[in-house]
Amino acid sequence: MNKNKIKSVVVVGGGTAGWITASLLSKVLGKVVDITLVESDDIATIGVGEASIPPMQPFNSALGIDESVFMSQTKATIKLGIQFEGWGKSTDSYMHAFGGIGKNFPFCDFYHHWLKARNEGFGGDFWDYSLNYQAAKAGKFSHLSNIPNTQLPGLSYAYHFDAGLYARFLRNFAEQSGVKRIEGKIKHVNQQEETGYVTELQLEDGARIQGDLFVDCSGLHALLIDKTLNAGFDDWSHWLLCDRAIAIPCEHETLDIVPYTRSIAHSAGWQWQIPLQHRIGNGLVYSSRYMTDDEAKQSLLTHLPGNPIGEPRLIKYRTGRVHNPWTKNVIAIGLSSGFLEPLESTSIHLIQTAAVRLIKHFPHHGISSVQVQKFNEQSRVEFERIRDFIILHYKLNERNDSAFWRHCAQMDVPESLANKLTLFKDTGKLYRDDEELFTEIAWQQVLIGQGFLPNDYHPLGEMLSKAQLQDMLESLNTLVTQTVRNLPSHNEFLKRVIRA
Repeated sequence: MNKNKIKSVVVVGGGTAGWITASLLSKVLGKVVDITLVESDDIATIGVGEASIPPMQPFNSALGIDESVFMSQTKATIKLGIQFEGWGKSTDSYMHAFGGIGKNFPFCDFYHHWLKARNEGFGGDFWDYSLNYQAAKAGKFSHLSNIPNTQLPGLSYAYHFDAGLYARFLRNFAEQSGVKRIEGKIKHVNQQEETGYVTELQLEDGARIQGDLFVDCSGLHALLIDKTLNAGFDDWSHWLLCDRAIAIPCEHETLDIVPYTRSIAHSAGWQWQIPLQHRIGNGLVYSSRYMTDDEAKQSLLTHLPGNPIGEPRLIKYRTGRVHNPWTKNVIAIGLSSGFLEPLESTSIHLIQTAAVRLIKHFPHHGISSVQVQKFNEQSRVEFERIRDFIILHYKLNERNDSAFWRHCAQMDVPESLANKLTLFKDTGKLYRDDEELFTEIAWQQVLIGQGFLPNDYHPLGEMLSKAQLQDMLESLNTLVTQTVRNLPSHNEFLKRVIRA
């Protein structure tokens, strides 16, 4: 155990990761720890993580951020789910909608009853019972905790937002909370000779910044965790073949802003479309083994939903995670800790959970090896569970129109995912491991949406007679339909936010 008391934290790098981390540290520990952030305006950030998932709401609330102010200053819109187009068969479409589907039953999920109905030749589409899906497709939204006059959950939502504006917003927030920002490029990292601990950063202008604990938010450059400490890397590119993305914003062609993200499969990967108030964020994710950079650029520009703004930007990456994100007195957060493609919008979430984990494990009177080991183990499990969920989309494709998709369908997958698929196929059952991000309902939607239906369902699916089951499903669908009909449009909601 290093017995030096932690009195100062230095965050290396700004952007979304740096300012999220600095903001939370200042909010929770600002009275007992000095926090400094070092960044250079000359170093560009990735800045394309413009979609989030529902846990972002409580995180912003924990910081004391007003939703209307946040949405106005980051040009945010509402996100009710992600629509996947062409991921099963090339003509298929389904949505991973947030929130619940149907109603909860003791000991078995709603979809077991839906499977029973489907076997009996009725019950319709699984998403007929999803309030989020129906509202998303109708372009509706309002804050709704429950379906009126019921105990059924209302709308669960996240945001689309401008990542650059969000970082600027958080910078103002953090600096007002006492975070000291230093502008400059790091020339050299000094380490303690005996332990290898980082002791100070030397900037190009000669300034020296000392600290007890350093947080590496330097993005894909990974200045401290990789370039300095060589903490090791778990490469997952054999499961997730995409290694590049090209991004460009474009103008809106319609006044109606849809409240969901689009993920559109193409011959060697997929394209995202993220609608903001002032533009649409677009990007093409692809494997360089199956598509050249020029082909990717042309494909993206050909399929833009509006006139392009600026020039396309190429991003090269390696999928995987740093083996030990906490090494010595350096903790990697954000892209410096690993990269998972933005298929399920987990980048911002991983920053936030890592920052929360840092707070929970924050060393007081020194860094304990047991504490470091626990932090790294929790990080590994979190990354691996999200990795499996992303691999799931590729593995279950039913396309036969390109070598990329054929390879994905035939590839071996991690044992943890293979076991989950086998259990679901044989029994219809899914289990969520402790603190796993994606719920059983999230898994159900991808599995069912991509045609991977089980051979069985829970015996409690037999508890209702055919007439009772029909009546229940019709009542649930009516509740969803009527609730959506009474919601204001997403555009009306945004206008109220802007006025506020």
